[in-house]
Amino acid sequence: MTRRDPRSPEQAGRVLESMWTIRRFEEGLEELFSRGLLHGTMHLSIGQEAVAEGVCGALTDGDMITSTHRGHGHTLAHGADPEPMLAELLMKDTGYCRGRGGSMHIADVANGNLGANGIVAGSMTIAAGAGLTQQMASTGRIVVCFFGDGAANEGSFHEAINLAAVWQLPVLFVCENNQYGMSMSQDRSTAGGSVSARACAYGIPGVEVDGNDVVAVHERTAELVERARRGDGPSILEAITYRYRGHSKSDRNLYRTQTEIEEWRSSKDPLARYEGWLRESGTLDENEIERARAAAKEAIRTAVQKAFSAPDASITDLEGAAYA
Repeated sequence: MTRRDPRSPEQAGRVLESMWTIRRFEEGLEELFSRGLLHGTMHLSIGQEAVAEGVCGALTDGDMITSTHRGHGHTLAHGADPEPMLAELLMKDTGYCRGRGGSMHIADVANGNLGANGIVAGSMTIAAGAGLTQQMASTGRIVVCFFGDGAANEGSFHEAINLAAVWQLPVLFVCENNQYGMSMSQDRSTAGGSVSARACAYGIPGVEVDGNDVVAVHERTAELVERARRGDGPSILEAITYRYRGHSKSDRNLYRTQTEIEEWRSSKDPLARYEGWLRESGTLDENEIERARAAAKEAIRTAVQKAFSAPDASITDLEGAAYA
């Protein structure tokens, strides 16, 4: 049984709350950074919420994910608590990695999140290894590997997918195609027209989906997850989406126009689209929609307060925060 089905009247409120939690979390980080309360850098996924929720909501407890440098949304959608996530970014001892991992290396191993990764395509071979473990141990679990369109041009992309296809591993490779690898347009960097089209070279399914439609993402994911769970091997799901913010907080965003950004925001925003679908289908009424928004806002407000009051990470216990 999947965790959250966006089509279900009983679960739609949780789906919407999850998406709003991701949005408010990222906006909260942006505000903390601008006020000088959060240091380093970060890669925000504002505009991509439907991919994280649509994919992770189609998994079952015990399934695993590997993430990217833009991984806050994946972590939250996979069941993480916002408070230890914020604590991690604030270098607090109560963070998921005791303040050692930061924004790009959050892991929640107990919950099946094998970790974000600052290396482009770095999590792809990890996902293949995790998939091999599930296959050899006959756990019935699957592994979802999130990666970006830029990662599709790295060697690890081909190595991981080739190995997964040869061994029929239970891995779903999910490409979040947000149109840009740093400042390079996907149209200028990726041959063949799409990432999913490359699946045919490995004899596996390649599916493209509207990544800003959480219902469509969930449906396509559920099909490919079931395929992997049956033992039929890996697939590539390419979700076409868009990030509203720059690549990172140091990105001045000079390589694209404000008009382009506003077109995606005004007509394709994943939250607005899902709320519109909920109203039109009669799945949730306006009060229920507002309740989900308010719950997400309150969750992030509470998480910020708790994270700031948590103890700092201790430099005297670095070895105690590492394990093999």
